[in-house]
Amino acid sequence: MKQEKSYQAISGYIMLTVGVALLAMGVWMLSQQIMMVAGGLLIACFVFISAGFSIINPNESSVMVLFGKYVGTVRDNGFFWVNPFFMKRRISLRAHNMESQPIKVNDKLGNPIMISIVLVWRVSDTFKAAFDVNDYEYFVKIQSEAAIRKLAGLYPYDNFDDAQAEVSLRSGANEVHEELMRELMERLSFAGIEVMEARISNLAYSSEIAGAMLQRQQATAVVAARMKIVEGAVGMVDLALKQLSSRSIIELDDERKAAMVSNLMVVLCSDKSASPVINTGTLHP
Repeated sequence: MKQEKSYQAISGYIMLTVGVALLAMGVWMLSQQIMMVAGGLLIACFVFISAGFSIINPNESSVMVLFGKYVGTVRDNGFFWVNPFFMKRRISLRAHNMESQPIKVNDKLGNPIMISIVLVWRVSDTFKAAFDVNDYEYFVKIQSEAAIRKLAGLYPYDNFDDAQAEVSLRSGANEVHEELMRELMERLSFAGIEVMEARISNLAYSSEIAGAMLQRQQATAVVAARMKIVEGAVGMVDLALKQLSSRSIIELDDERKAAMVSNLMVVLCSDKSASPVINTGTLHP
């Protein structure tokens, strides 16, 4: 497989001086009506030379092809002259920023999700970009979408049961981004493209299941919060019983301990303020 090779172009200022000199001599010969044919040839040479001038801006390159054969790539910026028969194709070496449109894909569990990425890339091999693919910018777009689809199939969107059990698209940022970078570099290296950065920019459930998944997330959060509340309430009840027993404030039999535990758990675990009932009679009605 061929790769990019450098081509050293001639300074355009030198050839411009030569061309102006040929033009001036040809015009003088024609004006003096001497050596008319030679004068015409000199002017024709100037026109021929003029077709070879080329200006290459910073972070740009020019791929040179002579009658279907790759000659080389000029990466230096400035004013140059090359063979006028060369076909020149400009390829930008600047960094390109591409944000893909959100696409609907299925995650590892089969849930439809909407996902898009931000990709920063640039051309590293002008030969591959010019000749190994038909349109390298379109190639980047299509292969990026293919990489997104493959990435989504490797991980679930989220893990509700145990956040540490498996890497998900939401929680495993570093690992997911590394996998995305690896997949894109493998796909785009064929076209001489260097991937500088790639990250997920948009991630959400598809509209048809977004409502149900939101309810599931809320229910998971409520259950987790209730577990913490119950755990704290049990500790508080245990502490209350131990304090009452150690200080000999009141002696409670098993039945009254059970009633006390029940009342405390209701008060501590309820999501509303308790409404106490005050007993104004005897301790044992």
